[in-house]
Parts: sequence; structure tokens; C-alpha cells
Amino acid sequence: MGTVSVEVAADSADTTRPMRADSRPCAFVVADVFTRTPFAGNPLAVVLDAESLSAGEMQAIAREFNYSETTFVLPPVCRAATAHVRIFTPRIEVPFAGHPNIGTAVVLGRRNDAGSNPGADQFLFEEAAGMVPVRLIREEGSVVAAELTAPGPLEVSPAVSARDAAACLALDVDDICSLTHQPQVASVGLPFLIVELTGRDALRRAHADLSAHARILPPLGTDAVYAYCLDRDPHRLQARAFAPLDGCSEDPATGSATAAAIALRVLCHPLPGCTSQWTVHQGVDLGRPSLILGSVVKEEGAIRQVRIAGHAVTVMQGCLL
Repeated sequence: MGTVSVEVAADSADTTRPMRADSRPCAFVVADVFTRTPFAGNPLAVVLDAESLSAGEMQAIAREFNYSETTFVLPPVCRAATAHVRIFTPRIEVPFAGHPNIGTAVVLGRRNDAGSNPGADQFLFEEAAGMVPVRLIREEGSVVAAELTAPGPLEVSPAVSARDAAACLALDVDDICSLTHQPQVASVGLPFLIVELTGRDALRRAHADLSAHARILPPLGTDAVYAYCLDRDPHRLQARAFAPLDGCSEDPATGSATAAAIALRVLCHPLPGCTSQWTVHQGVDLGRPSLILGSVVKEEGAIRQVRIAGHAVTVMQGCLL
């Protein structure tokens, strides 16, 4: 998700041709992310040892899986990094995303434990948005979750009118809440239009208006809307994310948007410094409930660090021929 795309090589133009004869078969693992339960959360395909694939082949494979994102794991360019990770939606390559990092880290952690590098708990992924530190989380010695640190600082664009935000979500202007912040495009590596709603009823009624998205979002530098409301606690949110322009009508769990949203809320808080913990529920209206945990560090009025954590469970594995 997010309109910031990554320029790919010229060989990506033809994504309909079969894989080259010199492309080695690639193992893949499908994990459900931000959940402990198979077939909940947000599915992710992780293609391992993908260095023989062209950018065009990666895009074609991502389109074949048709998940909100697919990751491809390659050898790192920087010696300090664990791996070079490329992230593709069914339509474009994106510089950063939340659930792909969590899921890829859990898959690689479990792979390492079964191989020659057991017990490694700190990863550093090279991505187009920058270096992404990821920490594995274990229970009884097994990798069950991961926590990432957002690669970029919080960037906030000028406010968007409540009328335009409501149009994107097929809601009334009265459903938009502007008490903490106006609808705004915010990013810690991938931009989203962040919109607070008045309550759970408005969130339940929200859906993407494709024509409004096409008219309003591209000039703002994004193609996705993240809508949320408070859930009985100022640090507990319910959320939904829509990106039909990117081939994803609704995303079950969106870590990068969650990171931007909680950072924006903390930035708007009058305290100059604090460390806050967040719980975000997403995917409920899709029948794929997801739980995203976040933390934000604010010092001297500026956001210094944003972290996102969640569980992941593997559900499938196979080989791309």
C-alpha cells in the first residue's frame, strides 16, 4: 500500500512471460501476520533465496499470490544487514510495509532455528526506505512474533478537508473526528491518509469509494486511507485500511499505517515527552481479526522512535517452479 513506489529495472515491463530458464526454483512460505491463529490476520507470501528472479518476475509472482504484499529475500548489499528484502503489492513495489517485515522476520527466524544459525534474534533488513531493525520474540524458545522499528521519521503533510476524507470512505462529514488531528497524510516509510472517525459505527459503515480515491489521493502523494476510532481507551484503537487503487480493497492488518497513526496522535499530544504503548485491532469487519502492538517515543516535542510488534503463524509452504 501507499503510492510511493520503487523504480524497477527495465526487464520488469513484461510480467506475463514465464520465469527464465536460468531461474532456480524458489521456496516460499505463507504466514498469517498479526495473529496467533491460522487463517486470521494478514496473509503474506515470503519467497526465499530470490536472487535469481528479475524485478518483473517478482511483480508477476506477487500478482499470482494476490496478497496485499509479497516479500522476496535476497543477499544483502550492505555487510551489516541480514538480508535485502523487496516488497511487492499485486501492482507495484513499495519501499516499506509493516506486516511484510514482521512475517518475513518470523519466517527467517524459524528457518534459522531449523538450520545452521539457531538463536539469532536481531535482524537488519535492507529496504528501499532504509534499514529496518527487527527483533524476534520467543515463547518457550520458539519464534512466535517480531518487533520492527520504523525506518523513517514521522512526516506529516498539510490537513485534508473533512469532506474529502469522508468522500474517500463513503461517509458523512459528521462521521469525521477532528478533535486530536485533522485528516492528514502521514508516513514513517509509507504514506497514508490518516482519518479519525467518531466511533465504531462509523468505522463499520466505512468502505472505499473508488472514484473519490482516484480523484483525491494521488495529488496528496498516497493511494491508501487508514481510518480508525478510539476503543474505550485513548491508547486502544479499532482500524480499517483501504487501498483499491493499489489492488487491495481492504487490508486486514496494516503495520506501517498503524505506526504513522499512533505517531501522529502522540505528536499532537501537548506533552513534550513521553513513551506510550498502543493496542490496535484491525480486520474484524473482514473476518480476519488482527492485533497490532505499537510503541512511540517522543522527546522535546518530536517523535524519536516508532515500533510495531505482532505475532505470525505459518500456514503453507511450497516451491515456485
